[in-house]
Amino acid sequence: MREIKASVIAETITRLSQETNFDLGEDVLAALKRAVETEESPLGKEILSQLLENARIAREEHIPLCQDCGTAVVFLEIGQEAHVTGGDLSTAVSEGVSRGYTRGYLRKSMVRQPFSARMNTRDNTPPIIHTEIVPGDHIRITVMPKGGGAENMSRLAMLKPAEGRQGVIDFMVKAVNEAGGRACPPLIVGVGIGGTSDTVMLLAKKSLLRPLGQPNPDPETAELEQTILRKINNLGIGPLGLGGRTTALAVHIQTMPAHIASLPVAVNLQCHSARHKEAVL
Repeated sequence: MREIKASVIAETITRLSQETNFDLGEDVLAALKRAVETEESPLGKEILSQLLENARIAREEHIPLCQDCGTAVVFLEIGQEAHVTGGDLSTAVSEGVSRGYTRGYLRKSMVRQPFSARMNTRDNTPPIIHTEIVPGDHIRITVMPKGGGAENMSRLAMLKPAEGRQGVIDFMVKAVNEAGGRACPPLIVGVGIGGTSDTVMLLAKKSLLRPLGQPNPDPETAELEQTILRKINNLGIGPLGLGGRTTALAVHIQTMPAHIASLPVAVNLQCHSARHKEAVL
């Protein structure tokens, strides 16, 4: 059994909360650079170039990539041989988010009583925490700030099994088309297929953690990703919804088995500020 201090977890999340808001991943930067070369719309090219310049300034000056610093979504892979000492794990995660957003001067967006008073919690807590028990004695921490504009475009469908592959394609293209420019394209389109209504939404969000554009290891699923991507980019929505071919940089699909009577499908859109960082303790 390996012991990991709660205080170390909190400080790690403090650091990751800031780094992920300041520093766009190299995979996203590479995809944006490729999009500049392939985008047919002059305005689209200019927008993509400005997004790259925005990322450069954010990295060099340690300022947020976007004014919406997001809901702090934290994924924890906890090795079954790891033991957290010196405090409660959930409390440590919340403390890390609170310190990170406060010290980094990041916008705090979480509100209490969301259906009425909507009073700001003032430190961007509580975070959304997803835990998974895995083999080993480590804890892998991934922090993903999720902006409200893209998150609001999430969709869930419980399709009939007979709708099959074409039903999945139609649902995905419709969801992106209805989102238009509100999700701040170019997008990474996270898709979950299978499981139940709750698990499929998590699959869609977790798919966004895959390196941008890395195909699904299953050839059939990888082909479906490319088919959906082509159809989405043929919509003409373009960067920031102002027209062009680059509506999405990638489609990431994650699947799991489903009940014989069910075909759950979920979409979780990620804007061009595709922010996530991880550390292993």
